[in-house]
Amino acid sequence: MEPLIIIDDILTLGPIPDELHSSFLRVANGLIQRADYSKEKVMGMLAQLLRDPKKFAYSKNKVTNLARQIYDLNKQGISVPLSEAGATYLPAEPAPYVLDTAEKQAQSAFDLRPEPLPYAVFGADQIEEGALLQMRTAASLPISVAGALMPDAHQGYGLPIGGVLATEANTVIPYAVGVDIACRMCLSVFDLPPAFLERESQLLKKSLVEQTKFGIGGETRAKFDESVMDLPEWQATKVIRDLKDKAYRQLGSSGTGNHFVEWGIIDVYEHETNADQAGLTLPPGSYLALLSHSGSRGFGGNVANYYSKLAMQKTRLPKEAAHLAWLDLDTEEGQEYWIAMNLAGEYASANHHEIHNKLAKALNEQPLVMIENHHNFAWKEQLADGCEVIVHRKGATPAGSNVLGIIPGSMTQPGFVVRGLGNADSLNSASHGAGRLMSRTKAFSSITRPMLDQALREAGIQLIGSDLDEAPMVYKNIETVIDAQRDLVAVLAKFSPKIVRMADANRKEGRED
Repeated sequence: MEPLIIIDDILTLGPIPDELHSSFLRVANGLIQRADYSKEKVMGMLAQLLRDPKKFAYSKNKVTNLARQIYDLNKQGISVPLSEAGATYLPAEPAPYVLDTAEKQAQSAFDLRPEPLPYAVFGADQIEEGALLQMRTAASLPISVAGALMPDAHQGYGLPIGGVLATEANTVIPYAVGVDIACRMCLSVFDLPPAFLERESQLLKKSLVEQTKFGIGGETRAKFDESVMDLPEWQATKVIRDLKDKAYRQLGSSGTGNHFVEWGIIDVYEHETNADQAGLTLPPGSYLALLSHSGSRGFGGNVANYYSKLAMQKTRLPKEAAHLAWLDLDTEEGQEYWIAMNLAGEYASANHHEIHNKLAKALNEQPLVMIENHHNFAWKEQLADGCEVIVHRKGATPAGSNVLGIIPGSMTQPGFVVRGLGNADSLNSASHGAGRLMSRTKAFSSITRPMLDQALREAGIQLIGSDLDEAPMVYKNIETVIDAQRDLVAVLAKFSPKIVRMADANRKEGRED
């Protein structure tokens, strides 16, 4: 067991006033006993607090209250300086993060191709005209190499939701990644039968209320594992550094719109016996499962907005293609975005792990298996002909050969665990969900609360939060969407939602999906 901190340890840091001794000890040993911090790490945090109390007092962290007390003393003219011995506990300063180039991207204007590149459309009969037109525009970019449109596609900004676009290997389009960078799915399967959900529905519902936090301003206090915040990329650029505190506060939270955390039942169809095919490594049967959908929160949203605007300043395109402006990865601007995007991916994954770990702990259970995937991201990949490209998937699931993914439906429709078949025409991609049938504006004007309540009753769903713009009737039929991509994925299991948690209704807030 990690040794506890005593008052002599505290006093090596500096002349801590007597009235604060108990507070320092309580916080320090609380971090050791409840957060599993090492003694060295706690002493380092306290040393940093004394070196810069104002910084810690005005950001939410493990020692905010202590920092405020020290800062208040400073304002009264009472100094509590960090001692020389205390300074030895300060963590080493991170090495400066050096980009591969300092070359700036020049402003340039480009025309579109006279005709778009050929690209595959899956489930074309259920895709709205606006999405088809947006995909045609994207395929007309001078940097486009290949493209595909998934059956859940609908109109978005720049690239349609459900659009997949491969561009030249030194280019990345922020709006083709999406505003919620690294929006993703995560599924945990537990060794508990469906009867557990029926018997303990109140416990499961309570756990969702107590262990999740939703909303644009949603923040969490208790962290399960905050090691993602130690990644060196947080020091890479001013944009990232300025957002780190916000990212820390929101770690483990979910946004608005179509973000959710839900308990349900997963039916595993068959156990893979072919060594060449990836599977769930679970015997066929029904299990309790937890499914979540969210992304990189305010960090990713701010990164996306900043670099999308920058791309539109650097790359001038005709009006209909303006949101498809790109950054050059051989320049400082492009490299900054690429670092920030990948960091948002790590952070989004950590968000889901926080949620799943907390809920697993609430049940005193460990999952048998966890599956996760991004569906708003850009990857360096090779096409079937060996061509090096950047593949943007904006609302599309990676579906390379043997790659596992999750395609959700709606709050009353099932989702599916799938194995990618590596279809070259789809650029190794599949849909990321059912896809919307109507806009949020239309949903608010055409759907009533009684209509939503009836749909929930008929499906046996308990709903916490949400609003009419996420009612199940605003989405396409997931079975039809899956049928349109049988050449893209194999279905391994079906997840049926039962207790669904979403952001509380607040029409003054934007949407983060």
